Amino acid sequence: MHIGTRWICLLSILFTGLIGAGEDASEPLGEPVEEIPTIHCLGVRWKIKGDANANAEIAVQYRKVSEPEWRQGFPLFRSRPNPHAENTSKKHTVEGGWMFAGSVLGLEPATEYEVKLNLKDPDGGAAEKVLKMTTWQEPVAPADLTTVHVVPGTGGGTGTKEDPFKGLDAAVASAQPGTLFLLHAGTYVKEQCKGDTFVIPKSGAPGKPLVFRAAGDGEVILDGGGDHKKGGRLISANALKHIWLEGLTLRGREYGIVAHEGSHWVIRRCVFREVTKGFTAHNGDETKSQRHFIADNDYLGPTTWPRTKGIESFCLTYMTGAGHVVCHNLIQNTGDAIHGCGHGGLSSTDFYHNDCNICTDDGIETDYADFNVRVWGNRVRNVAHGFTAQPIRGGPVYFFRNVVYNCTYSPFKLHNHTSGVVIFHNTSLRNGGGFNIVPAHETVTNLLLRNNLFLGTGGTGLNVGTPNMRYCDFDNDGYGGFQTFATWNARKTYKTIEDARAGGEIYKDKGAHSIDASTCFASGTKPPADPKVEASPEACDMRLAEKSGAIDKGVVLPNFNDGYKGAAPDLGAFEFGAELPHYGPRTAK
Repeated sequence: MHIGTRWICLLSILFTGLIGAGEDASEPLGEPVEEIPTIHCLGVRWKIKGDANANAEIAVQYRKVSEPEWRQGFPLFRSRPNPHAENTSKKHTVEGGWMFAGSVLGLEPATEYEVKLNLKDPDGGAAEKVLKMTTWQEPVAPADLTTVHVVPGTGGGTGTKEDPFKGLDAAVASAQPGTLFLLHAGTYVKEQCKGDTFVIPKSGAPGKPLVFRAAGDGEVILDGGGDHKKGGRLISANALKHIWLEGLTLRGREYGIVAHEGSHWVIRRCVFREVTKGFTAHNGDETKSQRHFIADNDYLGPTTWPRTKGIESFCLTYMTGAGHVVCHNLIQNTGDAIHGCGHGGLSSTDFYHNDCNICTDDGIETDYADFNVRVWGNRVRNVAHGFTAQPIRGGPVYFFRNVVYNCTYSPFKLHNHTSGVVIFHNTSLRNGGGFNIVPAHETVTNLLLRNNLFLGTGGTGLNVGTPNMRYCDFDNDGYGGFQTFATWNARKTYKTIEDARAGGEIYKDKGAHSIDASTCFASGTKPPADPKVEASPEACDMRLAEKSGAIDKGVVLPNFNDGYKGAAPDLGAFEFGAELPHYGPRTAK
């Protein structure tokens, strides 16, 4: 009896060990998912079974289909969805395994690429997949659109150049996909529409959009007859697809355009005045709302600097879905320049080269994102928080090559139990400490930081005021102007960079770098002495000086700093000698 029991115990231990070995090994759980491409990026995700000890990696390579050589991408990101129920994403939850996701960046428009994924696990398990994916291009109107002419008025006309439709209602009454409405100069007021709102009655179609374009003979104004306090919608178009607005001025309503559950909208070279929310399009998930293109617009709200009120609602966009591009917009005097939204989620979307000034809450929000949101090359100044991720529901969300000047709270806001944020090669200058993470007692999960510059005028370089940082990897960033280097998990203070490295919690491998802000930039830019003074665009010229302490201090991050010059990449948003990107609209109004 005793011998039998002993053998049972031994067999049980052996069996348990075998199960453990099997759980540590990895294997694909289905095929990789190709996310909706954008103009410059491709996103993928892949479920992996096993890997209980979390040491598997999925390497990424990519190339144009016409090229023989593979280029190195950045490895896929292991998602760690937050345990708090309100922020847990079923899309990220893989029972008995993991979700991996990631992006390939800096691609050419309208080009076919191959993306190679290579799973490797030291405990066993290997797989390779090659995907073919094609970027898209900025929308170009088809040459065969039917042109209809429109002037202000209250009815009548046939739509010809000689006898244009009088008013928008008259124009759209017989609209069919593939129609170009040329709106001639003048003010189209609410009395010229049915009720208080211009209603677009139907969708366009793939290759046959409905296009509303300024004719080029003077300003075209769609006027809601009031201001942002009046309430209501100027343009109402729920669930419509393939609608384009180009070169119009929209004013005089709380909502400029409402397109909930819509898809394939183009809002280009438009001006927004006396409008609380420019383009509002949520409630649609990644299967329903796709490929909005919001570019070269000019939004001006009523907020002032410094902030004198609570959170204000003014913003250019407020949308959900996937495959969107929001680029080259000038967004000023808002609450948030670009507003996040929990009503539908956000994936595979790009925000780049936007110029954001005076945001009394946040510059660019990625709140409630699921997978592969990319934010790069933006200029944000005179804001409370530069960029927000509150929450991210697994990620990754990438912030890279952005500049922030004069943020009163922090360059990055990481609240509401966020999880899954990658922060590479950004530059922030602020009055006070460099980088504040102060979400009370909420968790902050799965952060990855490298090669950033956080320069301040005193206080604490990195101030982490929550005791719940989980799976966070901080290394090789530059800090300047601090008196105390870091407070970590609201409990441990590191007086110096060397203290932090010795402590083994943060900046423990390469370590952080002490950077002298007074000699860092060729323009002579320094952190703001008085945050109440509105900073100019010139203050955001953060190209490095020849003797800058940030030169050659970076680490190699494939696909993020390819082609660097010198012994190593440089810290911050710009490699030494780089040109400034073009922020804001590319076409004069």
